[in-house]
Amino acid sequence: MVSTARDLRQREPERHAAAAPITRVDVGLFTLRGVMSIVYIMHGGQKLFVQGLPAVTTYMAGLGIPLPGIAGPLVALVEFLGGIALLAGVLTRVAALLLACDMAVAILVVHLPNGFFLPRGFEYPFTLIGGLLAVILIGPGRVALQVLWRSHDRS
Repeated sequence: MVSTARDLRQREPERHAAAAPITRVDVGLFTLRGVMSIVYIMHGGQKLFVQGLPAVTTYMAGLGIPLPGIAGPLVALVEFLGGIALLAGVLTRVAALLLACDMAVAILVVHLPNGFFLPRGFEYPFTLIGGLLAVILIGPGRVALQVLWRSHDRS
């Protein structure tokens, strides 16, 4: 049986993804990932390099977060490294899921008692969860290192 190019693309979509043209959806996903990544890199970097992990751990303990000595550094690393992963498009869905969990805990523990609206309400982390869920459901798009790596691995 003779296979057409279309048949091959349907059977091996990841291999041919990098060769396909970049669409507005891909650019939109890259923009969404880029904006969110800046937010997370800045917040994670602030926790790691400005406040410091001891201060983040103390803050987590004050919120009543279990195991603050683990939770504080974990949140800082998830935000910083997860932001980098989102930007690069590497392990994108995993990073987005971890960041969405981070925001869900922030809503439940910090923001929910303050209502919906800013400056202390859950409006902002709720919006971030929406963007993260879009990335989890759709994926990173074609402007992502993981797509480029997959296409080169299978060439």
